[in-house]
Amino acid sequence: QVQLVESGGGLVQPGGSLRLSCAASGFYSRTYAMSWYRQAPGKERELVAVITSVDDSPTYADSVKGRFTISRDNAKNTVYLQMNNLKPEDTAVYYCNAKWRMNDYWGQGTQVTVSS
Repeated sequence: QVQLVESGGGLVQPGGSLRLSCAASGFYSRTYAMSWYRQAPGKERELVAVITSVDDSPTYADSVKGRFTISRDNAKNTVYLQMNNLKPEDTAVYYCNAKWRMNDYWGQGTQVTVSS
């Protein structure tokens, strides 16, 4: 059974940090491009970061460059999103995505709220 389970969300003050985890099961995520998306209330879902399956090179949205880091631990079949210097505009539901050929999997999302 294919599954992506996100965790690590929560409430944090501006300037704080969180690390999101995305645990994959039912498939080997090393062969997939793994991404983090987010969706704020009333807005469209947007790509935050992606890590390729070829050489693990990351790509980031301009809004998070220098603050967020995507990484993967193949032994744990898990992808992470380290988020530093969080801002109120980072508040959203964060989703993990795995993509390879015709396979396209999504997690259920984890809420991140940045507020004082």
